[in-house]
Amino acid sequence: ALTAIMHMRSSATSAEMAKELGPFPRYEANSEHMLRVIRNHKRAAYNVRKEEYEGLSIYPIGINPEYCPSDLLEAAREDADIALELGEKYGFRNAQVTVIAPTGTIGLVMDCDTTGIEPDFALVKFKKLAGGGYFKIINQSIPPALKRLGYNEDQSREIIKYAKGAGTLIGCPHINHESLKTRGFNEEVLNKLETILPAVFELSFAFNKYTLGEKFLKANLGFTDEQINDFNFDVLTELGFSKEEIGSANDYVCGTMTIEGAPFLKHEHYPVFDCANKCGKKGSRYIKADAHIYMMAVAQPFISGAISKTINLPNNASIDDIKYAYLQSWKLGTKANALYRDGSKLSQPLNTMTDEEVEDLLEKKEENDIVKIAERIIHRYIAKRRRLPDRRTGYTQKVKINGQTVYVRTGEYENGQIGEVFIDMHKEGAAFRSLLNCFAISISLGLQHGVPLEEFVDAFVFTRFEPSGVVSGHSRIKMATSVIDYIFRELAVTYLGRNDLSHVEETEIIKKIDHHSVVEPDFESEEIISERMIELDNSKEYVESSFDETQRGQKAKAISLHQSVLKARERGYTGDICPECQSMTMVRNGTCLKCTTCGSTTGCS
Repeated sequence: ALTAIMHMRSSATSAEMAKELGPFPRYEANSEHMLRVIRNHKRAAYNVRKEEYEGLSIYPIGINPEYCPSDLLEAAREDADIALELGEKYGFRNAQVTVIAPTGTIGLVMDCDTTGIEPDFALVKFKKLAGGGYFKIINQSIPPALKRLGYNEDQSREIIKYAKGAGTLIGCPHINHESLKTRGFNEEVLNKLETILPAVFELSFAFNKYTLGEKFLKANLGFTDEQINDFNFDVLTELGFSKEEIGSANDYVCGTMTIEGAPFLKHEHYPVFDCANKCGKKGSRYIKADAHIYMMAVAQPFISGAISKTINLPNNASIDDIKYAYLQSWKLGTKANALYRDGSKLSQPLNTMTDEEVEDLLEKKEENDIVKIAERIIHRYIAKRRRLPDRRTGYTQKVKINGQTVYVRTGEYENGQIGEVFIDMHKEGAAFRSLLNCFAISISLGLQHGVPLEEFVDAFVFTRFEPSGVVSGHSRIKMATSVIDYIFRELAVTYLGRNDLSHVEETEIIKKIDHHSVVEPDFESEEIISERMIELDNSKEYVESSFDETQRGQKAKAISLHQSVLKARERGYTGDICPECQSMTMVRNGTCLKCTTCGSTTGCS
């Protein structure tokens, strides 16, 4: 009814404007259909039978008088009558008058949790303060909702505390002032912790070298520099607290982020507090896709355009679930929808994966990596170098990365496959230029010995060092984290069609390549070393035994870095390393990244 009032009043106002200024261009040619649409809007307000709609095969959902307050229903129908009457007399100044864009950003600007048609994403959120920092808030509708449901102040306070957390170590189970004092903490440090606890996302975030200080960690708690500087270093675990004790204390201080399991709250009241996604690690309830679609369907009959609404789906949503959501949206007459499956993006704010699940995933990935290495060895080993022709084709690309000029030149085989790459940055000095030349030669030799370009791309994109930043002179790549990152983005876009690594959709590519015509090179004339061939069944043992101690150490470092990235993402960070303090505490800040540890950004102020 509210949407109908907004739409019909807007249409009536448009007709009043047409009275003074005339209707929109070519209204006369479209007046018959325009008025038919307005009549159908009016019929939806009166909730008529399907047979009464004009020219529709998909019928809208009208306003049901049984569920709509009588005063709102009366106002909606009155505005519908006025809009049609004025439109028939004067026409309309606007072809369309309303859309709904119920994004979370609009809700934040309006200082409300949700604009209605878009459900709240979570019950507990972090609000950015004007003077800097963050403040943890609970959905502002929860306290009045609890009061309306009959809970008293003490019960409401305990329910909110369960979701939001106490924000203090006083009264906390296992980890509190008394237990920490026995382990070397003093009043000064405890008071410092108390000031930051109300805003922390997880309890362990408050116990680090930046909040406690390296001097205190070494002098009072006895930790070494190696321990302190390890990203995986967890102060609470090293102090002897178990995972269960830390988890219990975390729920008390930081809250569970959900009302499920809260004291005093009745189970039949849970649906009142459902959100678009599961809330917190313990939450299991969320609004189903059908509910999102029906919410859009009841508003769509009173909207000129479409509704920019995200339908959230769980991580285990199947292709059939996606099909059903689109089909149901069409059957109910919605003009558009956007589907988002939880976890479908590389990084997102919420993650419910436990430490044990992360460890299992890492172990599984390590085993898969070993098998993949073996498969690649079996696939092909080229003993001889496949040289390029003396006269070869290729291209030269000139760009500037943060003001630094870079030239990339390629050489190709007769079939258009890349066989070499040259890199030139003549103003960077002899040492840097020589390193780039040697790097380019090593890549070229790898390509000529059969290493797929995809392997180099996967290994080197997102490499981060200076110069980095804005890329000018390229039609599709606009940002790069380093020269190496740019080079392999360029090669991936040009030779592999990797549009996911570009920033602009394909318009006009400098070099047109028929990727489907590129065939596997003929290696029949090459010598195959049979001793290198291994059976897949024994691949794991073969690969593991071929590693020397240095290689094992490098592998361990790579896995450790991967673990660090996964753990950072599990805690809500992006997994990027801060260029200033080297911490993995970067969060999305508009189109840039911001470090929550030192406050530096990657470009946004």
